[in-house]
Amino acid sequence: MNTPEVHPPKATEDTLFNRIFRDSDGKIVIAQKPNLPLLAWFGATLIALLMTSDNIHTGLEAVAFGSLFTWAWQELFQGVNYFRRSLGLLVLLGTIASKLQWS
Repeated sequence: MNTPEVHPPKATEDTLFNRIFRDSDGKIVIAQKPNLPLLAWFGATLIALLMTSDNIHTGLEAVAFGSLFTWAWQELFQGVNYFRRSLGLLVLLGTIASKLQWS
């Protein structure tokens, strides 16, 4: 007796899930290894927490902001899938909003 074979959807099929979470190789990508801007942001943020001098602290905050902004911009325009691009947009908006002064 022949039973029909059931195959899961291929990664190359154009489904909403695949467009959101898979890269061009068909792998699901949620997180990746940190790149240079993200490492610079993390390092500058940690050092800024330890520094008490106003000038050094302000400089480190500027480096941290610029690094995170750069990472978010790169994810927004070069992310491997829609999830990573959305993450870049959210971080970019959050980074900008964190610097706005609310009255």
